[in-house]
Amino acid sequence: MTTTNGTSRTNGDVTKTTITAKAQVSLPPKKSYAELNPKSKPTEFFGPIGTTIVTFATPAVAYALFFTCNEVTGCNPSASSLSNLAHTIGNWPSSAGKLWEWKALAVYLAWYAWCIATWVILPTEWIEGLLLRDGTRKKYKMNGLWFLFLTLGVAIGVLARPGGIEHFTWLYDHFVPLLSAALAMATAQAVWVYAYSFFSGELLALGGNSGIFFYDFFLGRPLNPTIPGLPNWDIKTFNEVRPGLSLWFLLNISCACEQYVRLGYVSDSMWLVLAFEGWYTIDCYIAEPSILNQMDITTDGFGFMLAFGDLAWLPFTYGLQARYLTFNPVQLGPVFSAIIVAIEILGLYIFRVANNEKSDFRNGKNPKNLTYMDTARGTKLLTSGWWGRSRHPNYFGDWLMAWAWCLPTGFNTPITYFYVAYFAVLLIHRQRRDDEACRHKYGKDWDRYVEKVPYRIVPYVY
Repeated sequence: MTTTNGTSRTNGDVTKTTITAKAQVSLPPKKSYAELNPKSKPTEFFGPIGTTIVTFATPAVAYALFFTCNEVTGCNPSASSLSNLAHTIGNWPSSAGKLWEWKALAVYLAWYAWCIATWVILPTEWIEGLLLRDGTRKKYKMNGLWFLFLTLGVAIGVLARPGGIEHFTWLYDHFVPLLSAALAMATAQAVWVYAYSFFSGELLALGGNSGIFFYDFFLGRPLNPTIPGLPNWDIKTFNEVRPGLSLWFLLNISCACEQYVRLGYVSDSMWLVLAFEGWYTIDCYIAEPSILNQMDITTDGFGFMLAFGDLAWLPFTYGLQARYLTFNPVQLGPVFSAIIVAIEILGLYIFRVANNEKSDFRNGKNPKNLTYMDTARGTKLLTSGWWGRSRHPNYFGDWLMAWAWCLPTGFNTPITYFYVAYFAVLLIHRQRRDDEACRHKYGKDWDRYVEKVPYRIVPYVY
């Protein structure tokens, strides 16, 4: 009930008026846990069989990229070298290829603890995430750039000391044991968040609640998992940009140090890989809040897929080019170097301009007067600029940069181009997931949009 008192004055008389009104507001009923977390259909990655295969295959591939491309076996494995490799894996001639080492585990755990400690103590900005389906919004600490500056500062301090360059090669010299430690951490996290999600009452991911263990374990059952005592520490968002991304950068630096120790200089090809992949890392930290709009954070659960991808797959496979150049240095020369730099700049330009067009449009700006189409949902879809050339032009720019990262290794082996092939598969999979989600979201309007913008990723090609 609402009561309003008003006073008016007419010809010197005062009239007091009281207005009483009854108002009833009907709020939508609060959804139950079961309604908020409906059972999902196991369709991703060809269902439970596919997710089970990928769970075991991806770690095997990460190990295989080392054991089939190294200074002992070379990078063009033949039938005889693969046969010898089977007898060598368990008795590798150096620490770099040992499958397990407790010291490497201790170093990795110390590294992870460093990442958490800096997250806690460094200056921060709290950013609010997107609205969740339970009506809440999570807040995220975004101090990744400070973390990177501090970490690189410590690394530079080590390198500047006498013998520091030699000491920094430790990461290169213990590559596989560190990979095993990262795999152990990823597996432990995936098991923990899966088990804890049955007792925590937390919001689940719509795609990882099928009731089938290997499917849910891989895709991730909880949407924003935390641990008791740290309610603001979202494990998924933390892993996305902290331990693995920065370790990739440090591993590349270690490879450059190893090359310097062996040759007395760093090759032009190694400098390009360091510059391109290093800038990618720095740029991710500069734009750290943007991850809150990505499907990994908004939609996907946290399970083995993201835990392994962030902690092990990213740092130990994305840096294959730097590791190869350590024991097989390539001299590019000014002409080939300039061509590779041009490809990197073109990819970065497309990636940046496309993302800026989308960001401006979402924020109600249209400085380029781009055309668009209205939808029944009341939203608009861009149909010109880079988003008129393809439905995912930023993916195209990203893929061009992948070529620039691999071309410095030359053409003596196809293994160093694994990242280009893998990234193409990843981007196509993402594009199809995005398109399916948009088709569900926009209905017939999406079909009209596809007619206007028929190309998926590469303009005028695919």
